[in-house]
Amino acid sequence: MVHVLGSRTLLRPTDPERSRAFYGETLGLAVYREFGTGPDRGTVYFLGGGFLEVSGRADAPPAPGLRLWLQVADVQAAYEELHSRGAEVLRPPLREPWGLIEMWIADPDGVRIAVVEVPQDHPLRYRP
Repeated sequence: MVHVLGSRTLLRPTDPERSRAFYGETLGLAVYREFGTGPDRGTVYFLGGGFLEVSGRADAPPAPGLRLWLQVADVQAAYEELHSRGAEVLRPPLREPWGLIEMWIADPDGVRIAVVEVPQDHPLRYRP
């Protein structure tokens, strides 16, 4: 068994400055650390229980199957804030058949991001 001590998602954007503006300013993620210099420098953001590293540069957008899942306390408030900041909202908040309230946004490279609220009555909140 591999003993994992930490983890992060690595994202290689086609335009690092544009992606740093999206994740740091539009999405408002807090910076954990930065490294390197110049336009391709790296920035690691806090992502709830993990981290998102935006570094380097890719020739093409990430794989179309890549998705990020971000849980928030109030998805309607997140929607209003992100919409006002110019985030590309793919779908406003809706209660899904499985009980979560989800909205979908996209980063500058088209990476789809689920912004999710777990309602008080949802089984994920059940504590026996």
